[in-house]
Amino acid sequence: MGKNMEFQDAVSFVVQGSLQKNRVSHKATESDAVTSGRKWKIFYRPSSTFASKKKQPPEEFLCPILGSLMADPVIVSSGHTFERVSVQACKTINFTPRLSDGSTPDFSTVIPNLALKSAIAKWCHNSANLLPEPPDVASSEKFVLSLMTRNQKTDSSIQNKTESQKVVITEEELIQGMKENPPVNFNHAATEVNRRPAHPYWNSEESAGSSPASPPMQLSTRPSCYSSASSSEIEVIVHCSPEEENILAKLRSSQVSEIDEAAISLRKLTKTREDTRAQICSPRLLSVLRSLVVSKYANIQVNAVAALVNLSLEKVNKVKILRSGIVPPLVDALKGGCPEVQEHASGAIFSLAVHDDNKTAIGVLGALPPLLHLLQSENERTRNDSALALYHLSLVQSNRTKMIKLGSVPTLTSMLKSGKMRGHVLLILCNLASCGDGRAAMLDAQAVECLVGLLSGSELGSGSTRESCVAVLYALSHGGLRFKAVARAAGVVEVLKKEEKVGSERAREKVKRILEMMRVKEEAEEDDVDWEALLDSGLCSLSQLPEL
Repeated sequence: MGKNMEFQDAVSFVVQGSLQKNRVSHKATESDAVTSGRKWKIFYRPSSTFASKKKQPPEEFLCPILGSLMADPVIVSSGHTFERVSVQACKTINFTPRLSDGSTPDFSTVIPNLALKSAIAKWCHNSANLLPEPPDVASSEKFVLSLMTRNQKTDSSIQNKTESQKVVITEEELIQGMKENPPVNFNHAATEVNRRPAHPYWNSEESAGSSPASPPMQLSTRPSCYSSASSSEIEVIVHCSPEEENILAKLRSSQVSEIDEAAISLRKLTKTREDTRAQICSPRLLSVLRSLVVSKYANIQVNAVAALVNLSLEKVNKVKILRSGIVPPLVDALKGGCPEVQEHASGAIFSLAVHDDNKTAIGVLGALPPLLHLLQSENERTRNDSALALYHLSLVQSNRTKMIKLGSVPTLTSMLKSGKMRGHVLLILCNLASCGDGRAAMLDAQAVECLVGLLSGSELGSGSTRESCVAVLYALSHGGLRFKAVARAAGVVEVLKKEEKVGSERAREKVKRILEMMRVKEEAEEDDVDWEALLDSGLCSLSQLPEL
């Protein structure tokens, strides 16, 4: 028993001595750990080994476009890996970056790179770094736009140093997915040296020779009146004639008179010699035109924009023109140019917007607000080209969303009521009605009552405008319960029954579908629907409730 006590005392003495020694050692190394009159307070500091683990991520973990640690890496068709948001931004703006190794990626397919994502997460854990968050979409688009501008300036400076007789076109891959024929016959858009005479695009079916009627239209498709036009095939090697070289040289002159003369010559050349449009539309020329589009000399500006319209008529030039960075100057011309400049600028945007690969980028670059404003222009051709540009741009969901936020629906509905360009307006409204936000905005703007009133009257006559009116109603009919309440109050059933007898085949088919949707057993529906709750939700007014 005594020995055990002695052993325990010895162990206790050793342990206490060790603890006391550790405390003294800890006090010596951590002078701020103990203060006078206070209890022990231990501060934990990362060791030098731990701190050294916080290092820069490996290069393969960084997005080649944004340069940041990837939160959602994806593999594209060419085998490269990027941050998903950066790929979306490039596709939105229609920009293919040139990577550090000189290669260009193919964004046609996108597959998640789960292995790399897991490796990045493991590296963040081991190196005490926070997991990266996906970049902001808007900021990424702005960054890619700035990168696109820098690349265009670099390409332009390199191009100016190359031989003038030989220009290599590298955009063949952008045109492979296009249809053989463009969807629009642009013969009407070819510009003259003198001011273009105003004339209708289509045979008008509206009274008093007012704004032309819209063509027959299948829902959410291009107008059937548009015919295809032949276009030259892409050429790999472009040879410039002495005449064209002379024009380019004068456009770069420091003398205003020479620039003016060259702009007129370029406009004549691109109008009268269609075979030269594809070969003369080089980065060198577009770089010069980009500055002339916003020239302070009105005559130079007019002829430069008109020449650009003529160049854009060739389908192989459309993407090339957009990628040259010339759309922002065109948007400035739409906003602040003289009436003739606005006329040609709206025609150029219309021509470029026909190409599917350009639609989203044009909307991102700010063309929608001035185009909507120019719907009220005193110039008929400016109004028409602006409306047609908006029609083609509104075929893309992102542009539809922007137009709705810009308040386009009340403006377009007001134009319908006043009789201004009804055919064109109906085409745009039909596109906007294909999305939920557009239908809600149109119901708020009393578009159903307006459309029913037009169909019940005699102003529309017969033909394509009436068919477009029915097409918009058909798109709105997908609005569900709210549309039914509003449509019944407006008397849509009676109006459509008359239209079913006299309308075109396409219109009758849409009328039939609307009536089938409306022909639900009204008694059962009225029993199931709490109209007071519907009214309280703000979906309809008292005047729109069915008679009980």
